[in-house]
Parts: sequence; C-alpha cells; structure tokens
Amino acid sequence: MSTVNPRRWWALLVLATAQFMVIMDTSIIGVALPEMQRDLGFSQGDLQWVFNAYVIAFGGLLLLGGRLSDLLGARRIFVSGWVVLIAGSVVAAAASTAWVEIVGRAVQGVGGALIAPASMTLLMMLFGHDSKELGKALALYGAAAPAGGTAGVFLGGVFTEWASWPWIFIIYVPIGIATLFATGLLPSVAGRRGSVDLLGAVSVTAGLALAVFAVVRAPEVGWGTTQTVLQLAGAAALLVLFLLVQRSVRTPLMPLGVWRTPGLGVSNLAMTLLGAAWIPMWYFLNLYLQQVLGYGAFASGAALLPMTGLLMVFMTLITARLLGRFGPKPLITGGLLVLALGLLWLSAVEPTGTFLVDVLPASLVAATGMSLAYIPAMMSAISHVPQEQAGLASGIVNTTYQVGSALGLAALTALATSQGAGALGDLPALTDGFSAAFLGAAALAAVGALATALLMKGPRAQTAPSTERANA
Repeated sequence: MSTVNPRRWWALLVLATAQFMVIMDTSIIGVALPEMQRDLGFSQGDLQWVFNAYVIAFGGLLLLGGRLSDLLGARRIFVSGWVVLIAGSVVAAAASTAWVEIVGRAVQGVGGALIAPASMTLLMMLFGHDSKELGKALALYGAAAPAGGTAGVFLGGVFTEWASWPWIFIIYVPIGIATLFATGLLPSVAGRRGSVDLLGAVSVTAGLALAVFAVVRAPEVGWGTTQTVLQLAGAAALLVLFLLVQRSVRTPLMPLGVWRTPGLGVSNLAMTLLGAAWIPMWYFLNLYLQQVLGYGAFASGAALLPMTGLLMVFMTLITARLLGRFGPKPLITGGLLVLALGLLWLSAVEPTGTFLVDVLPASLVAATGMSLAYIPAMMSAISHVPQEQAGLASGIVNTTYQVGSALGLAALTALATSQGAGALGDLPALTDGFSAAFLGAAALAAVGALATALLMKGPRAQTAPSTERANA
C-alpha cells in the first residue's frame, strides 16, 4: 500500500499552477496579436504562427513528454519542462523579428509538452490512494485550465495596453522560477529502463508542422501549385512514416493497438473537431474586435471575459454533474451543436457592428457549447482503456485537440484570407473574411456533432476514475 503524502494538497497547488500557466500560454497572446503584427512585421496570414508554433510543438511532443516522464522520472521532466518554458519565454519577449518570435513560441510549446504529462503522472501518484480525493484533485486541477484561459485573456489586455506585448511572456519568468523552487513539494519518481522513440516523435511533429505550413501558404501560392502539392505529400509521407515506426519499434510512443478500444476513436474525432472549431473562433473574434470594431488591447480582453468566465463556471460547477447523470454522448453531441449555433450567429457580424449585438450573445452561446462538450469528450477518451494505457489515452486526446486546433486555424485562416481578411483597413472585406471563418468553424462543429451522434455508443454515466485506474 502506498504511503499518503502529507503535503499532497500543497503539491497539487504547484501542479495546478503548471496547468494554469500552460493553458494561459495559449490565450494570453490573443489580444496582443495586432500589436505584435505591427511591431514584428507579420502578414495577416502568417500571424497565426504566433499561436500555431506553440500548439504544434506542444501537441506534437506530448506523447514524447509522457514517455520521457516514465523513463527519467516525472519530477525531473516537470522541472526540465519549466526550464525550457522559461527559456522560450525569454526568447519570445526579446524577439525583434517574426521568425525569432515563432522560435520562442515553439520552445515554449516544447516546455509545455514536458510539463503537462509529468503533472498528470505526479497528480495520480499523490492522490491515487483514494478515489474520492482523486476526484476532488482532478476537479481542482481541471479548473485551473479555464482559469488560465480567463486570466490569459485579461492579463494579455492589461500588459499590452499599459505596458507592452513582451510582458505577456516576461510574466512566465518569475512565476516559473517560483514554481521551480516549489518542486520540492512534489514526490520523487524513479525512472525505469526503456528506449525513446525519437524517430516517431520527430516524424509526427514534422508532419504536422509541414501540413499546417502548406495550408497556411496555399492561398498565397495556390492550392494546385507544385509547391503546395509537394508540401502536403511530404506531410502525408511523414505521418505514414510515424505509423510505420509505431508498428515496428519495441516501445512506440503510441501503440496502435490502443485504437481498438471502443469509443476511443470517436472521442478523439470529437476532440479534434472541437479544437478545430473553438480555437479559430477565439482567434478571429480577437481580430474582429480590434481590427473592425476598433477596440484596444485591454478593451478586447475585457470583452472576452464574459465568455471565458462562463466557461470556467460551467465546466467546474455544471458539466460534471450533467456528465454523471446523462453520460458523454448527449453532452458531446449537444455541446458541439450549441457551439455550431453560436458560431453561425457570429458569422452574421457586421462592419458597423457592436459588442452587445454582434459579439456578446453569440460568444456566450458558443462558450456554453464548448463547456458542455470538452470534459465529456476528454473523459470518454480515457475511461474505456485498460488501466495500463490510461496515461497513453490521456496523451492521445490532448494531442488530437492540439492538432485539431492547429489544422483548423490554418484551414480557416486560408478561408478567411481568400474572402478578404488580408485587406487591413478595408472593414467590409475584413468582416467578410472573419464571417467566412466563423461559418467554416460552425460547419466543423456540426460535423463533430453528427459524427458523435452516429458513431458513439449510447450514453453511460461517467464518474471519477477509480483508484486502480488512477495508479496507471
């Protein structure tokens, strides 16, 4: 029987802080994007790389981070992740050109990919002795995600408006150093013998990056050009190589047999389309507020607080209760459908629109849909696998969400640009482009709702993972 750690709740605070900061890193940049675009010379189409560089590195390396956590010890990888995240933050803050900013964001993503799986392993070790404590710890840890998203929106506006955009990265340095000093609260975890599937990690990350790059550049060079076709073919070849490697190596990052688990595939499909719809909505809503409605950075961040506040309250207080009563299928299906309706409403934005009419009600509807679908899809993806594969399933579902976010943003940016979003200063053209992106995101969410309704088996109540599963 494992010894109960008397400092486990203080340790949970350290882990929740890590979750808070990793998620905040995806939201804090939103309101700063126009300022960064002006200072660093990003084109309208390439601006998304400030977000996608982080997401591709984070999503593409999550499975590797989990494997390294197993082999080298979770606390050691947690510490290493923070060192890398701090280094990336310094580079991103000091950037004077677009490409240096992208490098800094990618390094931050590598740090996040080490921190996230190590945090989950440490949490399971601290609270796996008691299913009730584990459920409470998971709820608090999970609440750190929407809290980080909310804080990121607000702090991004504050720093950009009253200081400068580099401060959205500088803030990670003192918090990261404080977290490193607090890691003594975390349990020391011995590693184990094994090999690292570096070829798998490199091939999947490079394949995703090349696919996103091809989609981003296609509107400029042409979808049918040799350049675009070769890039997409290269991305497909790298992803096929990843699958072949997973079949052949002794210790793959992602054993393909896990996909035989009932419900895993459709849960990950739902998470992919959820990310592909939600993240572009958040991205283009920021641009609409600032580039069309003329909001400053702080005002734009404040305008998104009702949406992010609703997310936090709904996820922490309501969704878990609904999940226990109805099971995942109705919530995922209904949540994606509500998200699609909110996005459809947002697609009606006007060049002369207002926040109260064009943004607030539709964004609250979309946030309600996201709140209903996210946790059920996550739980559905990890609740059916054998206990020894619970960590793997968690890594896969986080990866599919990040990959969906990156590919969805790339595709919808291409759509928006083709419809006029590249014409800075032309408010009708900009609005047409943003409207097309919202409409495309609505279609992705609707496809996710339909796929879940047709492919997922009937509703089943979900509870917190059992103690045995938690120890996986």
